[in-house]
Amino acid sequence: MLKIVFLGLLMLVHSAIASAALSIEIIGAGEHQIPVSLVPMGGDEKLGLAINDVVTGDLLRSGLFRLVDTTGKSPHDVADVNYSDWQLRGAEALAIGTVGVQPNGRIEARFRLLDVVKQTQLVGEAVSANDGQLRAIGHRIADLIYEKLTGDKGVFSTRIVYVNRQSKSYSLIVADSDGYNDQVVLKQKEPVMSPAWSPDGSHLAYVSFETGHAAVFVQSLLTNQRKAVADFPGSNSAPAWSPDGHQLAVVMTHDGSSQIYLLHPDGSGVHRITFSGAIDTEPNFSPDGQSLLFTSDRGGSPQVYSMPVEGGAAQRLTFADGSCFSPRYSPDGKSFVFAHLTGGRFYIATQDLQNGQMVTLTEGGWEKKPSFAPNGKIILFASEARGRGILATVSSDGRVQQHMFTQSGDAREPVWGPQL
Repeated sequence: MLKIVFLGLLMLVHSAIASAALSIEIIGAGEHQIPVSLVPMGGDEKLGLAINDVVTGDLLRSGLFRLVDTTGKSPHDVADVNYSDWQLRGAEALAIGTVGVQPNGRIEARFRLLDVVKQTQLVGEAVSANDGQLRAIGHRIADLIYEKLTGDKGVFSTRIVYVNRQSKSYSLIVADSDGYNDQVVLKQKEPVMSPAWSPDGSHLAYVSFETGHAAVFVQSLLTNQRKAVADFPGSNSAPAWSPDGHQLAVVMTHDGSSQIYLLHPDGSGVHRITFSGAIDTEPNFSPDGQSLLFTSDRGGSPQVYSMPVEGGAAQRLTFADGSCFSPRYSPDGKSFVFAHLTGGRFYIATQDLQNGQMVTLTEGGWEKKPSFAPNGKIILFASEARGRGILATVSSDGRVQQHMFTQSGDAREPVWGPQL
């Protein structure tokens, strides 16, 4: 894997996110970086520069784009563009536009993405948001650029959730994908772990020890109302939502060893679906809702298995040395990501469900709890650096990595949210 730190890019990204809850370091780059020029928007200069900072940070963090200098050139309309000038600068795409405040108080940006080589327009769209949501405009424009130039869905407008531990306090935090707009949705002295997004992004399921043992709660992000949906004797852990949001898979021990159960998000309809007598844990639904991945030691060491959601025979999927755990399906259902412990180090790896090929994506260390971005191109996971827990990402080909540092505390248990 390419492991060159681009200091220039790093300085740009740090300047763009200096006040975010997460500061980001970029390691590596895509095999082919697309040269793009981003002209700060005309109209309201302050708004234009702020949007440009967001778009710049998003594109650089992907590792797939190289920004071409716009010094001395500031077209804001297609009629003002001299394509030959931008070709000489090495740009393949050019983003221009204007932004201003509308009579109703909303901020509106009129954005165009131009193909410099073919001298045609690729995208033209008006993006608006309420005052205070300026960054959402930048994320949407970055998504449009990413989608048009890579062919993949952009994920800059999505959110992440993670647990931050400071001393004896645990906070469940929801933030934009770049760490901005962080919101503490739960703070307590008892441990919090295993957050899981509902498919529509409106609720979180998670584990809290506030009742004296591990119990599963579901909390609305709209009202903050929360309810213990699995608080049986013993341990209740590892919640996972079904794709339609109608079921949760939860691991419970009240019948003996850790086994997987299904229940409704209100806590009703509890029924057991694994009966191995071993430890079955960390369930994850397939995108079509028909099967589950899970971790089990029924073969001796923890490995990844799959089974039908309604129960039945389980199939072992991983056979690597050491232990394989925390499996998560890719959004297209063709592969899964997991943590691999071998030789005293944890790695993030993927495996193709068709041919069984396993690919290790990281160099190893303390790397756990992976989850895919909604487009399947980036994997978020927990790691350690500088003596504390951090969040990290790696591209699905292993070429681009990011380290994401909280301002204080240990960041753990990250999960990428759905695409809304």
